[in-house]
Amino acid sequence: MDSKGPSLRPQAGPSGDITQSTEEDSLVDGPLISADALHSAIRREFQPVPTTCPAGLLALLHVLYVVLSTCVALLCVLKFGQEEVCVNILDGVQGDSVIVFGKVFLWVLMLSLSIWMQHHHSRVRSRGYLQFYRQTRWLKQVPFTVHSIGNTLVLSLLAMKLPQNIHIYLLLSILGLELLVAASFLICYTVKVVQFNKERAAPDVSQEDLSHTNSVTASPAETGFRGPTNLEEVVEKQADLIEYLKQHNTLLSKRLLNLTAQH
Repeated sequence: MDSKGPSLRPQAGPSGDITQSTEEDSLVDGPLISADALHSAIRREFQPVPTTCPAGLLALLHVLYVVLSTCVALLCVLKFGQEEVCVNILDGVQGDSVIVFGKVFLWVLMLSLSIWMQHHHSRVRSRGYLQFYRQTRWLKQVPFTVHSIGNTLVLSLLAMKLPQNIHIYLLLSILGLELLVAASFLICYTVKVVQFNKERAAPDVSQEDLSHTNSVTASPAETGFRGPTNLEEVVEKQADLIEYLKQHNTLLSKRLLNLTAQH
């Protein structure tokens, strides 16, 4: 009995080690989820930014407003014919007052659109599309700023009490310049968002991981920043990345708890 005991223990020990190492190898070398499968799953969860239609519609309304304001200014204020038609349509309201009222209404629409865009872009930022958020930040802010500056100029023009002809020509100049700048930025913004929705790309972190995985065999990994960088921009990018990773880890923890509760 004593002679068999030691002979069995050496056999059991190596066999146990072999079994354990085999299981570990199977866990390590087993089939993992491919990067393509992960990115395809991310693309399925992609949520487009629904601000293209409101932005395009507002740009169209801005063009229509400037055209109608020009017609009102020429026909009803400067009185280049059709005075009776203007009196019947405007019902006794002065033409320049109608233009100002329309300007206020357009500004309210622009304010609503800015709040709507900021809401959706904040969600895009929280989902990890930091580069897109930074690229479109000024494109969505400039139109509202231009409209606000235009309102200030119109109020200043009304306070000056200039001769009617000069007043109308300056008012139309302000509206035309405002249309040129605001509509251009809205169109550029719409194009950017349409391209973003078509690409349905993965978040920035996933793209960087994929590019690093593809390039790690071609060149050694580099640490630090390459080329001239702006310190404030680097800090902002890092802050955005940290915030996204925190939210992403929280979401993954919730999903893990849900899966654990289901099993």
